[in-house]
Amino acid sequence: MPQKIPTDSIGYVIPQAIDFTDPLALACGRTLDAYRLMIETYGTLNADASNAILICHALSGHHHAAGFHEGDSKPGWWDSAIGPGKAIDTNKFFVVSLNNLGGCHGSSGPNQIDPATGKPYGPDFPLMTVTDWVESQARLADRLGIQQWAAVVGGSLGGMQALQWAISYPERLRHCLVIASAAKLSAQNIAFNEVARQAISKDPCFHKGRYYDVDDVPRTGLMLARMVGHITYLSDDGMRDKFGREMKTGKLMFDFNPQFEVESYLQYQGERFSTSFDANTYLLMTKALDYFDPAAEAQHDLAKALAHVKAKFLLVSFTTDWRFSPERSREILDALIDAGKDVSYAEVNAPQGHDAFLLPIPRYMDILKAYMSRVEADIPATSSTTAEVEA
Repeated sequence: MPQKIPTDSIGYVIPQAIDFTDPLALACGRTLDAYRLMIETYGTLNADASNAILICHALSGHHHAAGFHEGDSKPGWWDSAIGPGKAIDTNKFFVVSLNNLGGCHGSSGPNQIDPATGKPYGPDFPLMTVTDWVESQARLADRLGIQQWAAVVGGSLGGMQALQWAISYPERLRHCLVIASAAKLSAQNIAFNEVARQAISKDPCFHKGRYYDVDDVPRTGLMLARMVGHITYLSDDGMRDKFGREMKTGKLMFDFNPQFEVESYLQYQGERFSTSFDANTYLLMTKALDYFDPAAEAQHDLAKALAHVKAKFLLVSFTTDWRFSPERSREILDALIDAGKDVSYAEVNAPQGHDAFLLPIPRYMDILKAYMSRVEADIPATSSTTAEVEA
C-alpha cells in the first residue's frame, strides 16, 4: 500500500459483482442466459440520478479505474482523471466503471465458470461486439436506476463504446466523450490484431483455447501479443526519448539475449501481461475492435449513422498517436458536423503516442476538466439532494 493516500484520491474501493438473469441476445446469434458484470462506483448518485458518468475501458482495461484496492501499491488505470477535484470530479459526479462481458477480471468471460458445464467457458464463450457491450451496460444503468447518463466517456476501444452509446441510446446520454479512438479500424490496425491473435493461437500451450483443462497458459503467445501491441501504443519520438539506443551493459554482447533497454522494457511488459491477462479474452477483445463499424448499417455513411444522436460531443486526439491517429478523430468530427451535431474537438500535442490518453498530460487534463464543467452545467437544477445507490 502507499504510505499515504493522496488527498485527491477516492481512497480504498471495493468492487461489486452484479448478476443478471434476463437473457442477453448477442450479435453473433447466441444468447447469454445469465451473466455477471464486475463494477466499481465512485462518488454519490444524486436524487434524480442525473449526475452519473459511465467509464468504458480499452482492450486490456477493467473496472478498477480509480482509487486503491486493499494491498495495492498503485491506483486504478485512470486515477489521474477520476477523483475529488480532478477532471472527472467525484465530489460532483457518480462515476461507474465496469469490466466488460468477455473480460477476465470478474465479469462473465472465458475464464469464468459456465453454469452449463461447471468448467471455465474457455473458447466457448461467445464473441462479443461493441453493440453487445452497450446493451449490457444499458441493463446495468437500469439496475442502478440511471435513466440517462450525464456523460459516457472512453478512450480507444472505450471511445468506440461511447460512440455506440450515442447511436444505440440517443435519449440516454447528454454528453459523449470519445478519446483517441476511431469509427472503425484501419486495415493496418486489423493486421496488428491478427498478428497478436496468431502469436497466441500458435503457442503450443494454447490447446485450442482449452488450456484451463490442462492447467497450462499460452504465456509466450500472450507475451508476444502484448509486445507487438505495446509497440503500436508508443510513438517513435517517445521511444527515442525514453530509450534511445541505450544498452543494458554498455557494450555489445554478440548473442541473442536482450541488450538494448527497449528490448528489456518490451520483455518486461510482455511477461507481466502474460501473468495477469487471459488469452481467450485477448482474442475476443481484438475481434470486437475489428468488427466495430457503425456506418456499415447506414450505407457506410457515418454522418447518416449519427443522424439521430442527441448527445453533445468532445473528441480528443494526440499528435503522435499513429494507432488511432488524429485523422481518425477528424473523420468522426466531420461526420458529426455534417449531421448538424454539437461537437468540440481538441488535438493535443503529446510525444507519448496512443498511450497518451491514459496519462496526466496537463493540457489534456485541462481540456477534460473544462468540458466536464459543461457536463456539470447540464445537470438539472433540481438535483441538489443526494441519495445512496443500491446495486
